[in-house]
Amino acid sequence: MKIFLVEDDRTIASGLEYSLQQDHFETLLCYDATSAKAVLSEKLSELTLCIFDLSLPDGSGYELCKIVKAQSDIPVIFLTAIDDEVNVVMGLDMGADDYITKPFRIRELLSRIKSVLRRYNKQAQTQSNIELENIRINTLEGKVYKNGDEVLLTALEYRLLLIFANHVGQVLSRNQLLERIWDVAGEFVNDNTLSVYIKRLREKLEDNPQEPTLIKTVRGLGYKVGD
Repeated sequence: MKIFLVEDDRTIASGLEYSLQQDHFETLLCYDATSAKAVLSEKLSELTLCIFDLSLPDGSGYELCKIVKAQSDIPVIFLTAIDDEVNVVMGLDMGADDYITKPFRIRELLSRIKSVLRRYNKQAQTQSNIELENIRINTLEGKVYKNGDEVLLTALEYRLLLIFANHVGQVLSRNQLLERIWDVAGEFVNDNTLSVYIKRLREKLEDNPQEPTLIKTVRGLGYKVGD
């Protein structure tokens, strides 16, 4: 598996490259956006996952993420500075799969990489039954069960649950959820309506909707199902 790392701090970059190689990943390394764009134009199909620093001397990780997501479905992880909440939300809206805040432990990054890759491998398999804790979704029948009993959901509630189920462990911003619901529903869904649907889903699926364990709120960023 080949990981593409773009990081302008050469000390961090060489440390990451060494650790990834020790963990049996092949690596490609760039220190700026210009050389990274050249690699993406020539070798995107060879890559398994990309790690982009958000702040680069001649551009940003956003630009690189846009290029990747426009042409491929490989995962992208952002490296970001502390307290960069606005930038993180922008990155997630662009399709980034995860982010990690500097300074970080290399083990944590490796864990995130493996988690994202597992998630992509699962999504690649056609699943007729998806299980989330005590919830089971039968995608062939379009039915949802809690502890074996069927739970009746509206079309939009079901669609929202499927979006979460297909992105287990990933933080989804409100904008991402709104865009994906809109694509399918073909009707206007605003921010307030989304809050209502999240609330209804929790009431139907959570054991204690006031303290949700299935659909968790990630403060300032969005929502997440699973770890």
